[in-house]
Amino acid sequence: MHVTRVGTTRRWSDAVIFNNTIYLVEVPANLEDDITAQSKNVLSAVSATLEKVGSNKKNILMTTIYLKDITEIDKFNEVWDEWLPEGCAPSRACVEVRLANPLYRVELQVVAAINESQ
Repeated sequence: MHVTRVGTTRRWSDAVIFNNTIYLVEVPANLEDDITAQSKNVLSAVSATLEKVGSNKKNILMTTIYLKDITEIDKFNEVWDEWLPEGCAPSRACVEVRLANPLYRVELQVVAAINESQ
């Protein structure tokens, strides 16, 4: 069994890879921005991490979306629908939660397949 950890600290890893599957969590870097800008920031970071390990957003299997305020789901969905290619929507859950940093408006948990040649 081989587990690869990316960006590992004492407390967490930016991503973990096992059996050609990547597990990752992204939070926004632009903390003072609104839900639209934070969503774009987080999804851009997801794309970058996936590409770094030989995957892409078409390979996303499952996503959990954590929103500070569930009434902002329509704004998140506008960004999501523009970002995600047609015909490859993953299994998805969206919940309202109290996030670790009060300035976060969104946090994503993503599971995606990695191309076997990687």
